[in-house]
Amino acid sequence: MIVDLHNHTPLCNHAEGSMDEYVKSAIKRGTKVFGFADHAPMDFDPQYRMKFEEMHKYEQDVLAIKEKYKDSITILLGYEVDYLQEHMDKRVLNAAVDYLIGSVHFINEWGFDNPEFIGRYKDEDINEIWQKYFDTIEAMANSKLFDIVGHLDLIKVFKFMPTKDIKSIAKNALLAIKKADMVLELNVAGYRKPIAEAYPSKELLQEAFKLDIAITFSSDAHKPEQVGLYDKEIVELAKEVGYKECAYFKNRKKKFLKF
Repeated sequence: MIVDLHNHTPLCNHAEGSMDEYVKSAIKRGTKVFGFADHAPMDFDPQYRMKFEEMHKYEQDVLAIKEKYKDSITILLGYEVDYLQEHMDKRVLNAAVDYLIGSVHFINEWGFDNPEFIGRYKDEDINEIWQKYFDTIEAMANSKLFDIVGHLDLIKVFKFMPTKDIKSIAKNALLAIKKADMVLELNVAGYRKPIAEAYPSKELLQEAFKLDIAITFSSDAHKPEQVGLYDKEIVELAKEVGYKECAYFKNRKKKFLKF
């Protein structure tokens, strides 16, 4: 992956390894642009994200790493922000960063991708869950608060698949992403999960390509050894669909690199 924009740090309480280790892994993989986008603080689900009082340290640490490795790799500063109404904070949304990733990890405050709460699936209508998820992605895009869509079809993580056509379920969300001029990340974390494929699926990526939605690449690494894993697979997927360039951001401004 020439660009890798979604990576975590121990501040989120469920990642491990130093920033140096992540960056060294990226350099070994041949990455040119590497971004830290750790879980932003929020007054909800605090055990899986940094605290508000840690924002300054996080930002300063990333800037220090950026300077340290400036001759070897471009380091970018971002946050992964949960799109959750009434819980997002202006201190995060207005932060002086290169980009913000908007992600959906909750449906009505249910952490559907957390193994702790997997039992709830048996009590839900799977088609309704998928539609609610993509309706929330659509609302996130319509908010125009974010630059990148995190793991577009995360709802498939445990391989509970709908019986309805997925392209139809996701159609309005993709149209909203296009209208908001957001970038879609190709996230390899799905290869490490029960679904065992990238986010998004090839099927949805083809729909995004038809709409001329730009892409970027992400390891979504929570350990240094996850940086760049499945890079050949994800780049090949992008090329098969027809993509030839990927996006990154500096100071919230979109730029492109050919791959």
